[in-house]
Amino acid sequence: MKDKTIKLLNKKGLRLDGRKLDELRSVKLEVGILPNADGSAYVEHGKNKIIVGVFGPREMHPKHLQRADRMVLRCRYHMAPFSVPERKSPAPSRRENELSKVIRDSLLPSLFVENYPRTGVDLYIEVLQADGGTRCASITAASLALADAGLPMRDIVVACAAGKVNGKIALDLMDTEDKLGDADVPVAYMPNLNAITLLQMDGKLSTKEFEEAVKMAIEGCKKISNIQKEALQTKYKVIKQEEVEE
Repeated sequence: MKDKTIKLLNKKGLRLDGRKLDELRSVKLEVGILPNADGSAYVEHGKNKIIVGVFGPREMHPKHLQRADRMVLRCRYHMAPFSVPERKSPAPSRRENELSKVIRDSLLPSLFVENYPRTGVDLYIEVLQADGGTRCASITAASLALADAGLPMRDIVVACAAGKVNGKIALDLMDTEDKLGDADVPVAYMPNLNAITLLQMDGKLSTKEFEEAVKMAIEGCKKISNIQKEALQTKYKVIKQEEVEE
C-alpha cells in the first residue's frame, strides 16, 4: 500500500527536489567512452548513472538464432548490486528481463534491420546508480550508443516519463515520486518522425490525465533530444580537432 500521507508537493506546488511540475531533472550525455565497444554512451539523468556498450553488427552466434532477412538486436539491461540502497542480487531478475525486452522493442523501429541479414548486435546496459526512470534513461543512452556504433537509423530514440503525484501531472518522476505517486507513463519517441515507439502506464489516470501525461512526456523527450544531438556533435568536434592537430 502506498502511503498517501506523504506530501510530494509543497504549498508552492514544488516537488521534493525543488522542481516545478513540468521541469526535467538535469541530464548529462556522453558518447564514445568505451574504447573496446563499437559504440557506447553514458547518461546521468538526475541521480541515475547508466553506461551502455554496443557490439556489432557482426556474425550472429549461435547460428540457429540468425535471421536470413534481418539483423537480430539482443539487449541486456542489468542493475549493479550497488545501484540501489539495499544490495541487489547480481543475478538477472524478472524485472530486468522484462525491461531488456521493453528497451529492445522500443529501439527496433529506429533501425534498418533489413540491411544486415544474418548478423547480430549486442546491447549491454549497466545501471550504476538508480533513482527512478532507469528504463527511459537507458533507452536514451542506448539509442545514442547505437548511433555512435555507426548503425544507419531512421531517427534517434529518446525517452522520458510523466506521472501523477498528489493529484497533479508531473514530468520525469524521481524514485520517491515513482514509488509513492499515483501513476507513471514512460514514453519513447522519435522526434523527427513524430512517432512513439514505447507507451506504458502503471497506475490509474483519467483519459484527460493520460493525454496530458503523454503530451508532457513528449515535450520532455524533445528537450532531451537536443542534449543527445549536442553529445554526438561534441564527440565529432573533438575528432575533427584531433585530425587538424595531426
